[in-house]
Amino acid sequence: MAHDQQWSAMDCSSDESSELSETDIDDYAEKSYADLKAGKFVARLGSDRFRCPFCPGKKKQDYRYNELLQHAVGVGASNRAAKVKANHQALAKLLKVDHADAAATLLPRQAIALSNPPKPVQDLEVFVWPWMGILANVPAEQTQGGGAILMKRLADFKPVQVTAVYGANGYAGYVIVLFTKDWIGFKNALAFQNYFKSQRLGKLEWEETKQHVKYVFGWLAKEEDYKSDGPVGRFLSANGELKTVSELEQEMSSKTDNLIANLTQQISAKSKYLQELECKCNQMNISLQKVMEESDLLHKRYNEEMRNMQSAAREHTQRVFQETEKLRKQLAEKESSIERRSKELNEQVAQTDMERRKLEEERKKNADQNDSLNMARIEQQKADQRALRLLEKHKKEKEDALNKILQLERQVDEKQKLELDIEQLKGKLEVVKHMEGEGVDVKKRSEELTAELNERIEDMEHLEALNQTLVVKERMTNDEIQDAKKELITGLADLLGPRSNIGIKRMGELDEKPFVLSCKQRYGEDAEMKAAEFVSLWQEHLKDPNWHPFKIVTTGSTTEQIINDNDEKLVGLKKQLGEEVYKAVTTALLEINEYNASGSYVVSELWNNKENRKASITEAIQHVLKQWKAQKRRR
Repeated sequence: MAHDQQWSAMDCSSDESSELSETDIDDYAEKSYADLKAGKFVARLGSDRFRCPFCPGKKKQDYRYNELLQHAVGVGASNRAAKVKANHQALAKLLKVDHADAAATLLPRQAIALSNPPKPVQDLEVFVWPWMGILANVPAEQTQGGGAILMKRLADFKPVQVTAVYGANGYAGYVIVLFTKDWIGFKNALAFQNYFKSQRLGKLEWEETKQHVKYVFGWLAKEEDYKSDGPVGRFLSANGELKTVSELEQEMSSKTDNLIANLTQQISAKSKYLQELECKCNQMNISLQKVMEESDLLHKRYNEEMRNMQSAAREHTQRVFQETEKLRKQLAEKESSIERRSKELNEQVAQTDMERRKLEEERKKNADQNDSLNMARIEQQKADQRALRLLEKHKKEKEDALNKILQLERQVDEKQKLELDIEQLKGKLEVVKHMEGEGVDVKKRSEELTAELNERIEDMEHLEALNQTLVVKERMTNDEIQDAKKELITGLADLLGPRSNIGIKRMGELDEKPFVLSCKQRYGEDAEMKAAEFVSLWQEHLKDPNWHPFKIVTTGSTTEQIINDNDEKLVGLKKQLGEEVYKAVTTALLEINEYNASGSYVVSELWNNKENRKASITEAIQHVLKQWKAQKRRR
């Protein structure tokens, strides 16, 4: 409630200065502009003479364009009545929009000065620049968060930022409001001061009441604030300087003059440089014209010489062609006579020689084929025998491993039984100790139970030692089985094809077919090359250990990893290449996560192609033996 009361004066509009509220000034200004444009009020008396139709009581009624514009803008930004401000804002708009032609007769410096605001009423006052406003009696909670609350409440005055003032004892209760450094900022700062002044919450009221009320007071920072003792004066002197409006106008005018002088100098230098370029361009055009004339002359001479050379070449070619044709006819006659003679001589011995050579070539060819077939048969037999020995070795190793596992399970059962017996004997021993005086020989019974307990404990220790030995052997056997599996996969890679029931599958390797089909639909002739690029790219993504597009799903007491459908790379892949390629990549991801999550590289695995699952070593051995026997029967 207290917070709302502090700003109650800022949230209401004042009717003391005018029958119009501050929010209605813009609408009234538009209405006045329409009346001026329609001719209800006369502002222009001649080509360069104007009057203010809203100040009839003033003695001066003959203004130049820039004088009347300064008058209209100054009154429109002052703290006068709302209706007066609106009328003068409309007059300023009329001069800028409808009578801008009068500004064309001004000197450049005067035309540029029109963009600067006129001297305000407080022309001799000294302000803090950049323009700053002071808020007093502001609660500390409203300065938090960078003063967001204050910035929102002061939004109509377009502040740049608000800064809380701190003294030696912490927050001093003051806030500095910073405005832009231009004339628009000055206009907003004056509006800020006029608002608080109209609400009777200005600097005079603050000095009278100080901290005896809950309202927030505000005013524009000036010389007396800048030179005051205390945290506000120190802040203003550290972040600003004292200037009058006239000084600022002179500074800006000086900067404008310097800018015009620099621009004039640059234009003159550019014009001189342009003249020099035009001279050089004319010289180059004359030189180029001479070169073109000489080039045309040379071209004509070249064409004439070429025509003469071509005519001489044609005549020489015709003579050579005639002589060549004559020699060719003579040579053809000699060749035909030699061929006839040679044919007569060869016909006599051709038959016997040709038949003998043909027979020898066929005999040699048959012998070579027989030797090749015999060597291939011998090599096949050797390969079959090696495969059979390897399969028998793997089968025996697996049987030994199973026997060791069964023996280990029996040892575990015996160990558990011994542990149970030991606990029972310990319980009996405790019972006997408490039966003294009930007709039982406690000492004798305790010695018997202790001896039996020690015997059981010795058996237990022996069994544990045996169990450790079996565990070590079982681990070694498992390692041997894995090594044997790797050797089996390596040795049978050529024998087990993709069409057989049992084969070798590379887990985590991308299927290229979906990529090729997708690229054919999208890239046409470059489909195979684009498919190869995509396959290579996504195979590298699969190897990346930092990419893990999985999420954990809990169902009851079990948890599992599934593909994260919202992964950025997978979503982009589905949009670019379609559903089938997406399925191929996710299948490879699941295979790598299952078989080699830490390494992220392709692993070979025995696979049941018929049932689409991992095949055991026994299945692979049985399949190979079956194929080997069938092949042996065919021989």
